[in-house]
Amino acid sequence: MRITLVSVLSFFLCHLIYLSIYISVTAGKCLEDQQLLLFQLKSNLTFNPENSSKLRLWNQSVECCDWSGVSCDDEGRVIGLDLGGEFISGGFDDSSVIFSLQHLQELNLASNNFNSVIPSGFNKLDKLTYLNLSYAGFVGQIPIEISQLTRLVTLDISCLSYLTGQELKLENPNLQKLVQNLTSIRQLYLDGVSIKVPGHEWCSAFLLLRDLQELSMSHCNLSGPLDPSLATLKNLSVIVLDQNNLSSPVPDTFSHLKNLTILSLVYCGLHGTFPQGIFSIGSLSVIDISFNYNLQGVFPDFPRNGSLQILRVSNTSFSGAFPNSIGSMRNLFELDFSYCQFNGTLPNSLSNLTELSYLDLSFNNFTGQMPSLGRAKNLKHLDLSHNGLSGAIPSSHFEGLDNLVSIGLGYNSINGSIPSSLFTLTRLQRILLSYNQFGQLDEVTNVSSSKLNTLDLSSNRLSGSFPTFILQLEALSILQLSSNKFNGSMHLDNILVLRNLTTLDLSYNNLSVKVNVTNVGSSSFPSISNLKLASCNLKTFPGFLRNQSRLTTLDLSDNHIQGTVPNWIWKLQILESLNISHNLLTHLEGPFQNLSSHLLYLDLHQNKLQGPIPVFPRNMLYLDLSSNKFSSIIPPDFGNYMSFTFFLSLSNNTLSGSIPDSLCNALYLEVLDLSNNNFSGTIPSCLMTVSENLGVLNLRKNNLTGLIPDKFSASCALRTLDLHHNKLDGKIPKSLSNCTTLEVLDFGKNEIKDVFPCLLKNITTLRVLVLRQNKFYGQIGCPKTNGTWHRLQIVDLAINNFNGKLPANCFTRWEAMMSDENLAESKAHHIQYQFLQFGSQIYYQDSVTVTIKGNRMDLVKILTVFTSIDFSSNHFEGEIPKELFDFKALYILNLSNNAFSGQIPPSIGNLMELESLDLSNNSLEGNIPTELATVSFLSFLNLSLNHLFGKIPTGTQIQSFQETSFIGNKGLCGPPLTANCTSNTSPATTESVVEYDWQYIVTGVGFGVGSGVAVATLMIWERGRKWSNDTIDKCLMQVFPLFGLAYTPIEDDDAEANNDDSSEEEEEEEDYLDYPSFRGRYCVFCSKLDISMKKVIHDPTCTCYPSSSASNSSHSSKSFSP
Repeated sequence: MRITLVSVLSFFLCHLIYLSIYISVTAGKCLEDQQLLLFQLKSNLTFNPENSSKLRLWNQSVECCDWSGVSCDDEGRVIGLDLGGEFISGGFDDSSVIFSLQHLQELNLASNNFNSVIPSGFNKLDKLTYLNLSYAGFVGQIPIEISQLTRLVTLDISCLSYLTGQELKLENPNLQKLVQNLTSIRQLYLDGVSIKVPGHEWCSAFLLLRDLQELSMSHCNLSGPLDPSLATLKNLSVIVLDQNNLSSPVPDTFSHLKNLTILSLVYCGLHGTFPQGIFSIGSLSVIDISFNYNLQGVFPDFPRNGSLQILRVSNTSFSGAFPNSIGSMRNLFELDFSYCQFNGTLPNSLSNLTELSYLDLSFNNFTGQMPSLGRAKNLKHLDLSHNGLSGAIPSSHFEGLDNLVSIGLGYNSINGSIPSSLFTLTRLQRILLSYNQFGQLDEVTNVSSSKLNTLDLSSNRLSGSFPTFILQLEALSILQLSSNKFNGSMHLDNILVLRNLTTLDLSYNNLSVKVNVTNVGSSSFPSISNLKLASCNLKTFPGFLRNQSRLTTLDLSDNHIQGTVPNWIWKLQILESLNISHNLLTHLEGPFQNLSSHLLYLDLHQNKLQGPIPVFPRNMLYLDLSSNKFSSIIPPDFGNYMSFTFFLSLSNNTLSGSIPDSLCNALYLEVLDLSNNNFSGTIPSCLMTVSENLGVLNLRKNNLTGLIPDKFSASCALRTLDLHHNKLDGKIPKSLSNCTTLEVLDFGKNEIKDVFPCLLKNITTLRVLVLRQNKFYGQIGCPKTNGTWHRLQIVDLAINNFNGKLPANCFTRWEAMMSDENLAESKAHHIQYQFLQFGSQIYYQDSVTVTIKGNRMDLVKILTVFTSIDFSSNHFEGEIPKELFDFKALYILNLSNNAFSGQIPPSIGNLMELESLDLSNNSLEGNIPTELATVSFLSFLNLSLNHLFGKIPTGTQIQSFQETSFIGNKGLCGPPLTANCTSNTSPATTESVVEYDWQYIVTGVGFGVGSGVAVATLMIWERGRKWSNDTIDKCLMQVFPLFGLAYTPIEDDDAEANNDDSSEEEEEEEDYLDYPSFRGRYCVFCSKLDISMKKVIHDPTCTCYPSSSASNSSHSSKSFSP
């Protein structure tokens, strides 16, 4: 029995071996027709054999089933064909023999370059379950025949049409018709295919695909919204919809996709709040919702031991604290929270993420100390820059992080010593620690094996001599140590050992750089391309530079280099940026005909350069020749060389002649500054027509005449228009209202005769308005508008002919002067124009000089929290509107030399930021309100030449002002005046004593006429008393003129006084007002407002000058470049 069983088993075993051999031989045998078809396919296809890894190996002597990329079934029929990545460029159309391989189940033609439409013969391949036509260069409409492949499980027609410009589209048939029969589909990839349908259509098209697991449709021009019905596809595990304009919230129903593993919605215009429940899906491994700037959200407590591996929410509005439960996500290897609004401290639980490889938390509001990440042994990239981290970092925090490649901690407030352990990490390549408060860099030994290529320690507080261990970092390519406190001498020849150095920046230290390089040949710095030695006490041009053929950026500004700019500097063949500003240079060595054609940025400002303006290459982008001694005229064809220039400044020279029309050929010009020269003639009208790109036009302090051209473009982009101190006349051009982004407008000190510019009422961006010393007239304000100039912060209407009452409703619109004090610090930035929108940020910065009673406050940069109102030397009358005293953020108020009447309202105490107040030479009356004493920042006060009376408030800083601040008010008493106050002093008594001596008048007129009887009668007879008074008044009014005198009835005193004041003001010169002479030392302009401390800080080194006659407010501009 045992033998029989063994025999049977042996028989079956032999039979199985025979069958397996037979099947193997059969499967390896390719049918002849199949082989012929494949060989014919090879002949028809166009490809480069050198780039082919499959087709070039197809050989008739080998069975086709053994060919690379070919799969056969048991009967020798071709069922799989993989020609992906063969660089095929043609030979695939409707007649292709591929469509004769009717047993094909899998076809891969991906990653080729057919550059043709997709053939329509795919309906012949009805057995296909896998079709991959991705990134094969197909264009045009996707054929309807693909929709007949009902057995398809995987379909991939992805493309890069959004990059190539050759569109692959799905319009007719549309998406719904394509997929309606593909009920077996599980993987569908249509990335890059132009579909262009709204959200409800493309979402509903998938509802019949119940087996769908993976859906990828990035860059498909899809519209939103995201339809909640997508969540009914319970098998969905992958959703990738990147870079479609969905413009919708993420449906809460997505939290029900329990099989979801990948969710990617990058740059989709999502908004609203991201559903927290999605973070709790247990199967989820990747979430990428970055670059949805308006998408809000906060993190919940993460589940313990979650499967999440990649979490990216960068460039969104996610906020709140960093969840401590993040430490339970042990599988995380990439975490990107950059450019969000997170705050609070970083949790110590981050150290539990042992698999973490990439961590970017930059550009948030994290505070506190940096936690240790010592257990994250796989960490390669760490970026915590642009936060509010503080405190010291122990060196132990980085010990053991042997895989770390890059660390960025810049733009924080970290102090203490730079951790020396960083320099011992053998794989570390980049250390970026700029803009912190590090104060110490210890010497490090044994760094010769370091792979460090970038070291940026700029803008810290490092001191001492140059750290010599840096010279041992042989792989170093970028070294930036600028804006520290390193001192002593530094010899450039010591750095020659760093043979790979491409960037060196030692600017703005206390170093004295020696340039006596021993070897000045081309091998001195063989790789140097960026050299910045600004403020390094250089006295000559380093001679070795003439042989630096790779130099692209050179900055030698803020040194003491004298004499001539050598000609060889213009011959550095690939030099792109040259900054030698703020030196003592006097001449430019020519000729300039052979200048490097690559020079794009040239900054020569603040030198002593003389002679005519040089003409530089046509491709110059940035040219600053300001603050020199260039003379003569601008060459007539100068603008023809500015074809691509976006910044041109010739300000602060002695140039003359007219402004050439050729400047209008600089079509890309964004900043044009010709201020502070001697240009004459009219303003070229074409400058206004090119204002579509022009952001700054500054022609102040020249001798320009004529009208302001009324040619501003309908798409005017001007931010700053400064025509101050010329001889322009006429009216404000109506087309200026097209400049709807205007922020700074200065027409001061011209001869413009016009009414208040209500034509500009719709320019909501206006911040600075200067109309000073012109011939403007009429009332101010725009009564027929509800919103004018909400951001206005500096207004100067002084020395004009404006009249009437100040419009109270106008001031209610000037919201910038009412800023809440708690918001002031957060908004304390400068008015500036960013004229380079790519790469490095470069700004043109406006500045203003505010003049008060001959004392000037120079604001080199206009803070957006600085506010000033100057209505002085006009003909305003009536009471000062109470609305004016709602300006809680006002710094300077000057209403002097007008005809204001009434009392100073107690609400003046609201002006808590006020530093300077001038109400002199008006007709104000009443007491000085005690609330004025609460204005603690007040440093200048002038109430002189009014009708104020009573006691000056005591016990405050008001007594610190000089007597001249109160003179001309005969009713005032008390310190600092010498007049003492008496208890029976009253306004009526004081006025009688000042105006008339009734005893003298009655004695002179009624002597010997029976005054006793008449007076007694008149005391009891009211009608007779009135008649006698009128008669006496008439007599006196006729008698007094005979003696050269004038008599005014008592009841008309106030009106007559006002008329006298008004006539006196009209006779005064506009430029030379008859101010009282103040000779005290007003130190307000030696004071600066410290926003953070809310105090006025006095500079003890500042010199206080005696006040002089009033001069004009000026407004100037300065260009800044990094």
